[in-house]
Amino acid sequence: MGRCCDSCGDYKTNSNFSRNQLMKGSDARCKDCVGGGSSYAHAPAPVSHQCHQCSRLFNDSNQLEMHMQTHRARNVACPVCRETKFRSGANAIQHVESGYCTGCTGQDNARQQIYEFAAKQGKLKNYMTGTPMLTYGDNGPYGTVPDLPYCCPECNKSFRQMSQLLQHQDNKHRNNNMLTY
Repeated sequence: MGRCCDSCGDYKTNSNFSRNQLMKGSDARCKDCVGGGSSYAHAPAPVSHQCHQCSRLFNDSNQLEMHMQTHRARNVACPVCRETKFRSGANAIQHVESGYCTGCTGQDNARQQIYEFAAKQGKLKNYMTGTPMLTYGDNGPYGTVPDLPYCCPECNKSFRQMSQLLQHQDNKHRNNNMLTY
């Protein structure tokens, strides 16, 4: 048994349609037209997004936005080792959080250092879920780092890593100047 694909018009057996597409009734598209098939006999979806800097073409705006990051200048410095080779504050903080920064080795140590750095910055106060009032042990002057120490004041989403918050701010709220040092 089979049916016609509403996108390409070809008659195909039911095995060429996903279960979801078969249940649709009308407007059912074959796996090739949806993009999940093993053969690509059909033309790909029309490309509608073009990079204005290098003219590269993309199928959707998300792919174009991700690509546009490659055109950013590498002029952001690491807040710890001061190496200037990053395209965004998020990338610089990821470098520290990874534990590979020469000024702050080890992921746990790096996470503590970033938390303390952020807690000292008056500008970042709105982006923190709260600084502990008491300290215990050798966890530094700001105590242990909470599980989700950072939050977006615009949408209230919480983050484990500062770099996640920075990426969120850059991508969702177009704020790529949140971190200056």
